Amino acid sequence: MSATPRLRRLGRAAILASLLCVTTTELTAQAKPAKTAKGAKAAPKAAPQTPAPAAVKATKVTTVEGITEYSLPNGLRVLLFPDQSKPTVTVNITYLVGSRLEGYGEAGMAHLLEHMAFKGSTNHPKTAQELTDHGARFNGTTFYDRTNYYETTPSTDVNLDWALDLEADRMVNGFIAKKDLESEFSVVRNEFEMGENSPFRVTFEHLMSAAYRFHGYGRSTIGNKADIENVPIDRLQVFYRKYYQPDNAVLVVAGKFDPEKTLALVEKKFGKIPRPTRTLEAGNLMNTTYTIEPVQDGERFVTVQRVGDTQMLMVGYHMPAAAHPDYAALDVLSDVLGASPSGRLYKALVDGKKAASVGGFVLPAREPGMLFGFAELRKDQSLDSARATMAALLDTSRTYTIEEVERVKTEALKNFDLHLNNSEQVAISLTEFAAAGDWRLMFLNRDRLRKVTPADLQRVSAAYLKPSNRTVVEFIPTAAPDRAEIPQTPNVMGMVADYKGGAVVQAGEAFDASPKNIDSRTTHSALPNGMQVTLLPKQTRGNRVVAQIVLRHGTEASLNGKSTVAEFTASMLSRGTTALTRQQVKDSLDKLKAQVTIGGATNNVLVRIETVKDNFLPVLDLIAQELRTPRFDAAELEKLKQENLAQIEQAKTEPQVIGSIALQRKLQPRPKGHVLYVNSPEEAIAEINELSLDQVKAFHRDFYGASNADIAVVGDFDPAQVSAAVSRLFGDWKSAQPFARIVRTYIPVDSSSQSIETPDKANAAFFAGENLALRDDDPDYPALVLGNFIIGGGALNSRLVTRLRQKEGISYFVTAQLQVQSLDRSGTFLTVAIYAPQNVDRLLTGVREELDKVRTEGFTKEEIDAAKTGYLQARSQGRANDNELVGTLVARRFAGRTMVYDADFESKVQALTLDQVNAAVKKYLDPAKLVMVRAGDFAKHPPVKATP
Repeated sequence: MSATPRLRRLGRAAILASLLCVTTTELTAQAKPAKTAKGAKAAPKAAPQTPAPAAVKATKVTTVEGITEYSLPNGLRVLLFPDQSKPTVTVNITYLVGSRLEGYGEAGMAHLLEHMAFKGSTNHPKTAQELTDHGARFNGTTFYDRTNYYETTPSTDVNLDWALDLEADRMVNGFIAKKDLESEFSVVRNEFEMGENSPFRVTFEHLMSAAYRFHGYGRSTIGNKADIENVPIDRLQVFYRKYYQPDNAVLVVAGKFDPEKTLALVEKKFGKIPRPTRTLEAGNLMNTTYTIEPVQDGERFVTVQRVGDTQMLMVGYHMPAAAHPDYAALDVLSDVLGASPSGRLYKALVDGKKAASVGGFVLPAREPGMLFGFAELRKDQSLDSARATMAALLDTSRTYTIEEVERVKTEALKNFDLHLNNSEQVAISLTEFAAAGDWRLMFLNRDRLRKVTPADLQRVSAAYLKPSNRTVVEFIPTAAPDRAEIPQTPNVMGMVADYKGGAVVQAGEAFDASPKNIDSRTTHSALPNGMQVTLLPKQTRGNRVVAQIVLRHGTEASLNGKSTVAEFTASMLSRGTTALTRQQVKDSLDKLKAQVTIGGATNNVLVRIETVKDNFLPVLDLIAQELRTPRFDAAELEKLKQENLAQIEQAKTEPQVIGSIALQRKLQPRPKGHVLYVNSPEEAIAEINELSLDQVKAFHRDFYGASNADIAVVGDFDPAQVSAAVSRLFGDWKSAQPFARIVRTYIPVDSSSQSIETPDKANAAFFAGENLALRDDDPDYPALVLGNFIIGGGALNSRLVTRLRQKEGISYFVTAQLQVQSLDRSGTFLTVAIYAPQNVDRLLTGVREELDKVRTEGFTKEEIDAAKTGYLQARSQGRANDNELVGTLVARRFAGRTMVYDADFESKVQALTLDQVNAAVKKYLDPAKLVMVRAGDFAKHPPVKATP
């Protein structure tokens, strides 16, 4: 659900996140008194348990860099990570069970159980509703070695008590009921089908199943479709009772809380759960995994044939577990090989025009895992040539330079330091290291990484990057096998027993994220050229600073026909300056511990910055060079074009992409060339192919400047120094042409329905929308926002989710969105869902009936009250996130507002009545006016009729 907490390059985090199996995408969902649902029953009682002592006290185990571990008599490990600078609290519990421990007929059981855990427990029968009521950002994820659940809420005593009580109760009192399984298994199947649409994920899973003949890592976490559909409820309950126990769990609490009070609360909530008496007779023994994957004795090959326009090549090598001393060197090696643009694979394949993009990563596993390299190819590129080039490079890469190794280490350590500044992210990251053997491995692997040398890479590449240890995945006999012996997982507890770690990161202030306090702490000024400066200084954990720069340029007339060149010009800014190459820019940012992204649309460029106080001014100087004096290298433009072409070609057969484009064209009909016109994939490909470097240079010369720009900075910085630097770097940069914002107008569109065939796609997509004559300061807007939240914005318990996912199990993901402008009376109501194509009629019936009920029957007072609490807490939590807050400050400034708007809007939401919300929804949302688009393989999967 959330990105897997890797402490390396963001691209690699996204790769591993795409492989996780989750309950839902990360969503924002005060406590009401918990009641036991009538007739609801918990899973049958477990085997005999050892009674817990009357007065449970935790024992302190160790403290490392601000994180303290305690243990309870029942075996639960507890980690407390106080951070007073973040006005939220995260509760994360990890169970040391994943797909690795599943047996025959149980493929996908750990992930299915993760979904079932959201169906309620004895004292929390309506888990989904409670998550919404508390404004929680939450998730549940499953991987090979673990399952975890977390929720982040505003840091109140009520919220913390509720979160701990929720996790303690569903540890042993989950319903895990047959009636819930009957609907949820089809939701999980829908998620399975969604993964089947991903070339990367399909390729990865085939590689793993070929690389592991016996070990559980060869089993996909999402599971086998037949097992998902047919697993008996009693077998799932046995799995639950065996692994969801305190002696198999690690609890983390991070954020703003009182450690002493919280520890007492944990003792109260979890201490009363007895340690299970594990016996052979009870069938609940958790024996150490004893399956050892045999040494691979030859290169393996697999071919996957699917509909699509992009080719994928992936190789994998067996390697030691994440706890092994070789892991850090192999992690660095994967980046030396796969990073862009410095990696060896990148230079051989992308620079060599044999692939559009490449990458490399390692699997952070508890037992011996894998190192991967991959390449994405356009359909006109030779797969045989790419495979031969990749194999030759990997077979001969045995010596490495100090520059290569230090570059990777600098980036990795930068990301680790920045990551450690966010206690919420650390709380979730600890899941991976707990699953790998112990949470302290997070710090131990950092220490090991610091010591990695070129000689280490030479040693591990010679030991593991052998053809006989490679899976590309065809049996090839050899007379003289050269096999790689993979070391077994070392004794983790022995390695970390006396580990103390480094210095604790500097704490920040207890910041009040209310609109009034934000306004009182924020200053606004303008440079002579018109650039607007917004500053919000505050003490942050680790002296963290975040910032946004927005450049605006052009008019509707002057930008006609220039959307593609505008977007590529923005993308080229991060590929070098006149003084520095692309790699030199990247190396400089890594050394400055800065994460910077630059992107743009037709009439703007957005720069996002995260770094630390001492480095902010040098980072700003480097960004000014990127914006004002870009390198515009011809080779880099060609590579960028190839990357984009490959992405478009891959996406043009995907139901979600095709359906989205079709709906946008229906709701916003514009002539070709208009700044709001939506290109088809074929049109986008043609424009990219025609794009020249001279066009990019001319666009930058003719349109760029800071006359209509914004910069907002939030965090630990000196306002006077930052103001002076901004003036020096941007104050004399004037825009060559006038700027006028693109006016959005309300366009009445007749209702329609369109069905698009996407052959050989297991997953289908549904889009529906209606244009609205509305602005976000209109009197009806607060009521419509709350109504939309109840319809489809309220996490797992909104009307659409409750009907289509919770009750009928049709859709893994369904949502409703309200998009309304601040300066123009123009908005859109959207609903989006994914589903199996044979369920198209059931899905359409469900959406129509639920929207009709809203108009004819309205909401209830209970729904309104609960929605207010959850929605307002979610907004409060958004302001507590500096990355979100800095964007809000820019948006408010551009709209001519302060945070007074937010305070006023939230007071209006709080004051809403049932009649106001029902009237607003009835006034604006009409199912009869919807424009509907569905895309899927309907020819191969005839619709199953909806039950009357």
